[in-house]
Amino acid sequence: MSKYLLDKFLYTVDRDPELVERYREDPAGTVSWWEAEMANKLLNCTADERTTWLAFTEEERSALRAHDHVALFGLGAHPFLTLTLFIAMFERDHGPLEYQLAYAKAMEHITLPYPDIAT
Repeated sequence: MSKYLLDKFLYTVDRDPELVERYREDPAGTVSWWEAEMANKLLNCTADERTTWLAFTEEERSALRAHDHVALFGLGAHPFLTLTLFIAMFERDHGPLEYQLAYAKAMEHITLPYPDIAT
């Protein structure tokens, strides 16, 4: 499991409006594409700079494909990254703050100590 890779996915998708829409419409395809094409790229480096070993676990892939922010939090993804990306994808389908309140309600069963979100 790589909290870094989960956070990198959430961070990079959230900062690209086309990827936000792609992830909203085709989560499974976007996760597969991103893992194959983007996971091993080093951010803010030339395109030729890559690692070779980063990959999601099946549990991480499943949570990303399902847009399951509760499972992602349990896996150690940073909640700010899931919230900002999921707001970009789903707030338009809800009234003011309605999505944020539903996001929080889905996580209200989580008690201290919270999962470690350090990378």
